[in-house]
Amino acid sequence: MGDQPVFIGERQVEKYLDFPTLIPLLERALINFSSGSDGGVVQPIRTILPVSKYHGFLGVMPAYSSVDDALTTKLVTFYEKKTSSELPSHQATVLLFEPTNGTLKAVIDGKVITDKRTAAVSVIATKLLKPAHVEVLCILGTGAQARSHFEAFTQQFAFKEVRIWSRTRENSERFAVAVGGKVSVCSTPQEAVTGADVIITATMSTRPVLFGDWVKPGAHVNAIGACRPDWRELDDTLMKNCVLYVDSREAAAKESGDIVISQADIYAEIGEVLKGTKHASPEKTTVFKSVGMAIEDTVSAKLVYDSWTINKETD
Repeated sequence: MGDQPVFIGERQVEKYLDFPTLIPLLERALINFSSGSDGGVVQPIRTILPVSKYHGFLGVMPAYSSVDDALTTKLVTFYEKKTSSELPSHQATVLLFEPTNGTLKAVIDGKVITDKRTAAVSVIATKLLKPAHVEVLCILGTGAQARSHFEAFTQQFAFKEVRIWSRTRENSERFAVAVGGKVSVCSTPQEAVTGADVIITATMSTRPVLFGDWVKPGAHVNAIGACRPDWRELDDTLMKNCVLYVDSREAAAKESGDIVISQADIYAEIGEVLKGTKHASPEKTTVFKSVGMAIEDTVSAKLVYDSWTINKETD
């Protein structure tokens, strides 16, 4: 028998996934994905299995990158109605294989990977699409994605004010304490959004929480939630009056309720903007709809595994 696969837990993933290292790797992955067969990325649309009895879903997300010679599958569960506040709404595991023979090399905690790679891709989109001067960041939601986005955005940009809103004020207050009180807690989403230059929606909402009439002309929106074709975070006014960017045109057109229901036109993938085949429109109101891609998990998992391999004697 060969070697047993290693398990790399949440603490080690956190240690090895830092945004300055991860962001350039994800930029390259986005370019490769948007380059078709030339980019060497094989990534089918994720399979989603409903667990209707418990209002949950199981997603299966395989990808192979020939450039990185990395083969992974992420298994992710997400539940609308959590039975315990201790459990996150999303949980994930990434399996990393040896591409030459199919051997399972590592089982890697996928929650931190999902949180960090999503926030890193939002940073990439925001650098391309944000208005020239940004002072106010607004985050709708206070879960794991809101936290990772706060961490990434306050590292990568110099906002003068960060506003937060959650359906439950207690969650907003808890978030503010957890991040050292560097946020303004808002009572309504409209209060949080009004005048904001960059807006992040990271909620489990199935109906719009962000309305176009509130959004400052020229602002940039990163839409992270509403990952089902019948769920929404953004209203038709915003969707019809923005320039719309996505990570994967094919996946977003199938999975994003914000796009499916509004029938808004997708202008470009972020990888196409990075390549220079499509242009950014920072002077206009822009939306980046992130559905999340398996190739992002692949690149992140390989970074974690390679770092762990180098450092395993000291871990």
